Amino acid sequence: MLSIIQAAGWPIWPLLACSVLALALVIERFVALKTARVVPPKLLDEAISVSSKGLPTPDTVNQLAQSSALGEILAAGLRARTANPGATDADLRAAMEGAGRAAAHRLEKYLSALATIASAAPLLGLLGTVVGMIEIFGSQAGGGAAGVGGGNPAQLAHGISVALYNTAFGLIVAIPALIFWRYFRSRVDAYLLTLELSAEQFVRHLARLPR
Repeated sequence: MLSIIQAAGWPIWPLLACSVLALALVIERFVALKTARVVPPKLLDEAISVSSKGLPTPDTVNQLAQSSALGEILAAGLRARTANPGATDADLRAAMEGAGRAAAHRLEKYLSALATIASAAPLLGLLGTVVGMIEIFGSQAGGGAAGVGGGNPAQLAHGISVALYNTAFGLIVAIPALIFWRYFRSRVDAYLLTLELSAEQFVRHLARLPR
């Protein structure tokens, strides 16, 4: 691996940095986007069951808010209902939508950075290709006085290796980054839909509680 990096020349170092950063972002998003940390399957039913007998205590609401993204949204509705027992459906929706926007921002965190890496890696590979081509032409120009076929063979081979290695490594970094970005993007969209539907169901539940 070290010999490949040495053969690829200095343009490969930005690509190596992008690959390390992309790997770190992928691992972080896998951890952050676990279902248990975003939309626990039974949390909505439990929140409805607990609040159907009366509004829960502030400590219970705080625990709910800290449990997951869905819990934070449901807790916002409970707090709005507790602070204003006569709150309308629109008031409850507004409170939960504010918490939902904050949760959506956290779910989409770092996705733009991963998309940037997927877009920039091929361009960095192209930069390495151009650098390699410059070295190739430089080696040929240096041997112009010696006639056709002259030039420095070692420099020619090095220029070709720089061009090919950087092109290949740029694609190696960009393709997985693009795949994971699309995967996380679809996962976040599915979570956002679930959060929206759950919030709407909880608003209807809160509206049925005695005021």
